[in-house]
Amino acid sequence: MKPVLLVDFGSTNTKATAVDVENCEILGTAAAYTTVETDINNGLHDAIQILEKTTGHLEFGETYACSSAAGGLKMISCGLVPELTAQASREASLGAGAKVWKTYSFQLTKGDMKEIEEYHPDIILLTGGTDGGNTDCILYNAKMLAGLSYDCPVVIAGNRCCADDCQEILAGRTTYICENVMPRLGELNIEPTQKQIREIFLNRIVQGKGLTQAMDLMSGIIMPTPSAMLTAMELLSDGWDEIPGIGELVGVDLGGATTDVYSVAEGSPANTMTVIKGLQEPYTKRTVEGDIGMRYSVRGIMEAAGDRKLAKIAGLARNKVNELVDYLEHHTDYIPDSEEMEKMDYALACAAVETAVARHAGSLEQVYTPSGLTFVQSGKDLRRVKYVVVTGGALIHAKHTEEIAKYALFDESSPASLRPEKAEILVDRKYILAAMGLLSKQYPQAALEIMKKEIAYYGHKE
Repeated sequence: MKPVLLVDFGSTNTKATAVDVENCEILGTAAAYTTVETDINNGLHDAIQILEKTTGHLEFGETYACSSAAGGLKMISCGLVPELTAQASREASLGAGAKVWKTYSFQLTKGDMKEIEEYHPDIILLTGGTDGGNTDCILYNAKMLAGLSYDCPVVIAGNRCCADDCQEILAGRTTYICENVMPRLGELNIEPTQKQIREIFLNRIVQGKGLTQAMDLMSGIIMPTPSAMLTAMELLSDGWDEIPGIGELVGVDLGGATTDVYSVAEGSPANTMTVIKGLQEPYTKRTVEGDIGMRYSVRGIMEAAGDRKLAKIAGLARNKVNELVDYLEHHTDYIPDSEEMEKMDYALACAAVETAVARHAGSLEQVYTPSGLTFVQSGKDLRRVKYVVVTGGALIHAKHTEEIAKYALFDESSPASLRPEKAEILVDRKYILAAMGLLSKQYPQAALEIMKKEIAYYGHKE
């Protein structure tokens, strides 16, 4: 059987992975600059050339790809109540692999519409109301969106009683009706919407990103890169057929502009004294911290952690930390070439991981009631998760990857944060998770075996 080529068209680099499916082996990996400004095929060609320096010439039987090139899938979502339908629409968008710029609650204002015009999203998710519930808000927002200056695809996934009316209001525009993301109070139904968002990405967005020609070389561009990552995390955790996975996990993908966090875990309360606040969390969840990144969003790391904490981790003076962050903010392609900068990058990575996982995980609050002390849980309780899987160039190529990754774990200084307590750190050293998410669509067993071999059991081979 001929090898399979898996391609990830990233915003910065195009990554190529060659796989022997029969023997469940990685033949080689390579990366080259994503030439999105000219012809994206040039970057693909460069990556394959680099790959074949290691593997020799290969004839591929099948080629699959995912993409986050040119900014990936940009979305906004609209809902009714922030804690309910707005949150449900955000969960649906992120789970589909989108980069959610903003979630609007209640009625859209003229100022909101100006923001939307300036951001120019690829897709808009319109939600609001349970089935048979409020119709005023979603109908009003449909009328506002009808005034957009361009035809942005609108996915209507709100109160089913007025979905057709919303589509009529948006007549002449590209619209899709899905099942309500929250059909009943507190009940999430996000899978149909996620599927629709992925289909729009394939059929429309890919063409707009200059990937049409690349598709001629592929068996198919299957999904957005974050969606491939989420699929891989789920497979590694749950297993396939009779082949077991490794169990509940948290994944962290630290990038230059954003930090993605994934969890495949129940996240239910640890004891009967705890009650859930807000919506039931999805078993498989993704969040994106758009203000947390090692270069483009380095200022966000410092704002979240504070210069005092960064200085303590790095062992540098606070004024020096501020000076270095200023430099990195204006030199986004900089690679550390001094001990001082290596310390700074280490501190930034530690703070980025800690902040992103803390935002993803749930929190616990003590509340005194007439019946006595009660605990209120918001979000997922990840304290019992077995593994933390880390990926992304800033982590894979770091000198102290495991030490950085431990900042994802529970810290007694933040006892309310429900982060993993005693999880084992696993590292995606060959940067294969997105590729395995792709491979799993056709060869799930091979993808699982490769991940268990290259990620879960890597530390036991040395």
